Amino acid sequence: MKFKEPISMKRLINLFKNKFFLVTLAFLIWMIFFDKNDLFSQYEYRTQVNKLKKERDFYKAQTDQVTKELNELTSNPQQLEKFAREKYLMKKDNEDVYLIVPEKTEK
Repeated sequence: MKFKEPISMKRLINLFKNKFFLVTLAFLIWMIFFDKNDLFSQYEYRTQVNKLKKERDFYKAQTDQVTKELNELTSNPQQLEKFAREKYLMKKDNEDVYLIVPEKTEK
């Protein structure tokens, strides 16, 4: 069984003398490091897009939840009264409202 010999020094020098190889190498280096859309910028753009997609999904879920609550409030008077009492502390004329706030426990 014969093993391949490593690339000889003469072959490596011939490779670097080849103008097509040098132009291709220069082009790749330029595109990877110095171009406006280099690899680092692409990575940052991709992370930003992923972050924005997560935010979009969060806000879409929030919008769906608020729309559902709005439909419940506009269609059910008891639900509207409950919402007004809990969120805005509204009361009827002959009622007293007591607000109970739980104490915060320090750790």
